[in-house]
Amino acid sequence: MPADPPELFAAEAGFLLALMLFELGRVSSGKAGRLRGMGRVEFLLAASRAGTPVVTLSTDEMAPEFSWDD
Repeated sequence: MPADPPELFAAEAGFLLALMLFELGRVSSGKAGRLRGMGRVEFLLAASRAGTPVVTLSTDEMAPEFSWDD
């Protein structure tokens, strides 16, 4: 099996760094995306695929979102 090129590891490391900064609340999703040359939505989709929750709501915040009392 051939080794992955160093550029692939560098790109992955850069994404993981931006993802960690986003998870820690140090940067917004838009800024994390810009760090990686991605748009905000593209970054959020990639973060979700990586298993990172992209929306964090408390139970109190979530209740109205799922309420049928519109």
